[in-house]
Amino acid sequence: MFLALRDLRFARGRFLLMGTVIALISVLAAVLTGLSSGLVGDGVSALRAMPVTHFAFQRGVEGDLYSRSTVPAGDAAAWAARPGVRRAAAYGNQLAHAKNARTGRDLDIAVFGMEPGSFIAPRPATGRALGTVPDGVLISTRLADDGVRIGDTLRVERSGAALPVIGTVGDRSFTHVAVVYAPLRTWQRVHYGLPGTPPEQAYQQATAIALDAAPSFAGGGDAQVVTKEKSYSASPGFAAETATMTLIKVFLYLISMLVVAAFFVVWTVQRRGEIALVRALGGSAWYLARDAVAQVLVVLVSATAAGTAAGVGITAGLHAASRTVPIALEAAPLATAAGLLIVLGVLGTAAALRRVTSVDPLTALGGHR
Repeated sequence: MFLALRDLRFARGRFLLMGTVIALISVLAAVLTGLSSGLVGDGVSALRAMPVTHFAFQRGVEGDLYSRSTVPAGDAAAWAARPGVRRAAAYGNQLAHAKNARTGRDLDIAVFGMEPGSFIAPRPATGRALGTVPDGVLISTRLADDGVRIGDTLRVERSGAALPVIGTVGDRSFTHVAVVYAPLRTWQRVHYGLPGTPPEQAYQQATAIALDAAPSFAGGGDAQVVTKEKSYSASPGFAAETATMTLIKVFLYLISMLVVAAFFVVWTVQRRGEIALVRALGGSAWYLARDAVAQVLVVLVSATAAGTAAGVGITAGLHAASRTVPIALEAAPLATAAGLLIVLGVLGTAAALRRVTSVDPLTALGGHR
């Protein structure tokens, strides 16, 4: 650490400039991490909140399972009787457009259908429970922020179904749309999508069977069983959004590694004579390599910590200024991002280490002349 600390004091301007660049990259990494976590949460927070482990979708359906799958709602009893399944309930999922009858405001909603009293039916944070009022629904607080109040009626377009609001739950969303929890029979009418009384067959449908099963449960039969976590990618746009954000972060990490590597390669070339002198005085290659890595770590850790802290502050400010921007500050992803920047920065110095350890001691004695 002796040479490393001397270098840091002697060339503090250069290292301060390099630290500033790393800090700015860390700020960008923290902001992107917050946006990425926010997009994931905004896309599947309602699914995450459901106390299920698996979904049984229609066999043979691929892609967007939540909008393409249709299963008999009565299959829930048969699934509940299977070995490894603790509980089962019919579940409906439907994106719809509605209008607040009181204000006339148009709303995009995701209607989740379930039997009142089933294990997937949410408990209201305010108001009455699902099933206490015919066709009564519980709404996400996001809709409450948009002016929907308990006692309002949401009228669904096309079907004309009237959904009286009887309570609220937490901030739940699906594909960036606020969720409305409805009795299964109400959802079946919305899913039918046409005005008038639906045929009896429409009241026998569900999107999937929600299961509370053992971790080793593999499913089987004539259904496609998917774990809750894997089903996230079956929601509209989820896979594309996460893949895009991941690709952006990968390029950011690669750029960070190359920037750190380039800086320390140039710095090593500039102090080639000093390194040769240390070698001529008996300094080993291992000593010089260890000293260079320690120098990199001091710059990386301090700059990354400062940049991450600033990024968290900026992200929190963005979230406070605009509630429409999906941002989530989660400790684990932020720590992972900061750790990757440090690790990749150290790996990027591998090119510089070769130049450090291969310096000829004769250079310090004028042997190159």
